[in-house]
Order: sequence, then C-alpha cells, then structure tokens
Amino acid sequence: MNTQFTKTSRWIILLLLTGTFTMSCSKDERIESEPEIPAETDFVPYNKLQRVENFAVETDDKNPTETKSAAYFSLETKKETPANYAKTARWDMGFNGLYNSFISGNNGTEGNNLGYGGAGVGGIMIVEKPFNEVTDVPTDAEFNTKVGAIGTDGNGDFGQGTGWYLYDFGGSIIGDGSYDKMHVAYALSEPTALKNGKQLKARTLIVRTAKGNYAKVKMISCYKDAFTPDKWFRTTPHMFFTFEYVIVPKGSTKFEIK
Repeated sequence: MNTQFTKTSRWIILLLLTGTFTMSCSKDERIESEPEIPAETDFVPYNKLQRVENFAVETDDKNPTETKSAAYFSLETKKETPANYAKTARWDMGFNGLYNSFISGNNGTEGNNLGYGGAGVGGIMIVEKPFNEVTDVPTDAEFNTKVGAIGTDGNGDFGQGTGWYLYDFGGSIIGDGSYDKMHVAYALSEPTALKNGKQLKARTLIVRTAKGNYAKVKMISCYKDAFTPDKWFRTTPHMFFTFEYVIVPKGSTKFEIK
C-alpha cells in the first residue's frame, strides 16, 4: 500500500511540476509577444477637420545636430503616443531628425522605420498643393515608408527635396536679412515668395495611418502660439507643431470635409 501511495504521489508531483512549467512558459511568451496595453479610446470622426496646436518635441539649440528622442502622434486619437508604444500601431506621425522636424509614417515592415517590428501599415508623402485643393487619395504605392521621409525643403538651407518647411539660415531667403530673421523655419502650407523672385507652391502632407486609413495634413507652424510668418523669429519658442488634418476611412478615394 505504501508503495502504491508513493508511485501515485510521484505522478501527482510530476504532473504539478509539468503544469507549472507549462503555465510559466505560456505566461512569459504572452507577455513578450503580446504586451498588455490599454485599449484606444476617443477616436476622431472621419471627414471632420481637426486642429492640433503646440505639439511639443525635444530640442536643444546648443546641440542642434545631436539626436533627440523621437516623438509620436496619433491622428486617429488626436493624442501624443508614448515612446514605449513605438512598435505598435498606436501612432501615425513620427517626428525625428534635425530638431525633430522630419516626419515619417508608421510602418512595421520597413527596416529603418521608427515602427519597425510593429503592426503599422502606414506611410507618408507630400504634394505641392494647398490643403483645400487636395481632394484625391493617392494609391498605396505612392507612400514613402522610410524614417525621416519629409522635412526641410530643397529651396532653403540644408534642404532635402520637397519638404514641408524651408529653413532660412541667414535670414535672407524669405526673411529681410535682419538678425531676428536668421535661423527661421517657414512652414510651406501657403504659397511662399522667395527674395530671389521665385514663388513656391503650398505643400500638403498625406498620411496613410498605421491602421490603413488616410489623412491629409496642413503643417501650419513649428513655433509656440505663432501661426503666421510675421510672428516667426529666431527667438520664438520652438519646436511646437501646429497643424490641421482630416481623416477618411480605408478604401476612400476622396478627401471630404463634412
């Protein structure tokens, strides 16, 4: 009887140990592969104009070229996304690069994207049209999924192609050449005249969100509480992004504001 009891006890202990090990592994694997994060709430409605004022990012005028922590914004919820959610589909516009002024979409399959490894399917592009004239949703193939996709315009200093803003290092590309107009970044959401006589067309960003919806974005300013060029000076607090946008659902072919 004692022998039988001993054998039975061993089997029970073995089963308990095996079950504990299995549950432990399953729990660890779940935590690693499926992080428990709060559910998203308060999504903005489709086809309604949204405005964001003074979205702040990290800057340092003493070390402007030093890499700063990227910032993340969700167009879907109209909120900043914490950095520890970078590898999720919880943000749509990533700000990094020089003065955190370069904007990317959220794409989990692009190796150098801020969201690489996550579930984001986003991208970004820019068109030389005023916000109100951008009516057609582009094809998915037109979106750029690389990090730091759109920033300084090639008509200004340190320019890189068609950008959403022009950097006037010496203050004489757009500015009047005065000291106060040096080192000013001009958002190009409206047609802009250069001192050399050239007229730049307005620029509008188009974003495919991390969830596959579409938004057009008007970048208005990167200065705190200053929304027009006459209020932008080298000493104006920056970088505080103000922009307007509208989201339309996946499958849409037109941007409409209703």
